[in-house]
Amino acid sequence: MDNYNPNIHHRKSIRLQGYDYSKSGLYFITICVQDRKCLFGNIVQENNVAQIILNDAGKIAEKCWLEIPEHFPNAVLHEHIIMPNHVHGIIELVKKVGVQNFEPLHQINKFQKIIPQSIGSIVRGYKIGVTKWFRSNTDIEFVWQRNYYENIIRTEKSCQRLREYILKNAKNWFEDDFFS
Repeated sequence: MDNYNPNIHHRKSIRLQGYDYSKSGLYFITICVQDRKCLFGNIVQENNVAQIILNDAGKIAEKCWLEIPEHFPNAVLHEHIIMPNHVHGIIELVKKVGVQNFEPLHQINKFQKIIPQSIGSIVRGYKIGVTKWFRSNTDIEFVWQRNYYENIIRTEKSCQRLREYILKNAKNWFEDDFFS
């Protein structure tokens, strides 16, 4: 793919302009499968209890998620869920300082490349890991929708609300027209 050319592509970033996504804090992440295809399994409901049944691809998506801290030592995982056609999770970035306790400065501009150890680099690495498995084990070439959604969690109340949302996501599957 050619480099981004604002005269041709006319894309607007969905990120908070000027925000450093390698900054310590909590981030709520949603990553969607292309065309909302249910590639990771399905939801079954018995006795009014919804349960996610992950297929092999879903188990790989789960495994790759849990391995994030192995590749990104500044990442701490909180609640997450692998749904049939999307992933929700809360990732905490913790400050890892370098030599003499100096944290590297990051230049932020509108068209920059992904900053190492940032939320963007974590999501990119995760998507690559899952996609590699699909390309090696299925005939599916493109797994993910372009980009991802994030929410910078700024308050304990917001964090608690998002935790509950993640934990109730399977239960709400049959009521959610967007995902089911």
